[in-house]
Amino acid sequence: MEEKLRRIYVPMTESGFYILFCLQTPNHGYGISQAVKQMTGGSVNISAGTMYGTLSKMETDGLIKFFSEEDKRKLYVITGLGREILDLEIKRIERLYKNSKGENINE
Repeated sequence: MEEKLRRIYVPMTESGFYILFCLQTPNHGYGISQAVKQMTGGSVNISAGTMYGTLSKMETDGLIKFFSEEDKRKLYVITGLGREILDLEIKRIERLYKNSKGENINE
């Protein structure tokens, strides 16, 4: 993985994290938005501008790719590179959580 991409995406914004997380299975912008609202109990609302700007940037950077079109909606899915970035971010969040609880991160 390019160090430049690592610096851009880790740490991720909350919106970026949820978008990439939701693309572990093919999805479109509206579907991601609805999934995020459900996962967060409505506390995270990704605007259309943020959603489509992030999808475009992630596609350009190779984190996601076009999967198919369904009812005039583009479906995207995470790539191997995107999975690496997502895994790094999940590990970072887990480390933060463990440290906040006073747990030993080496366990």
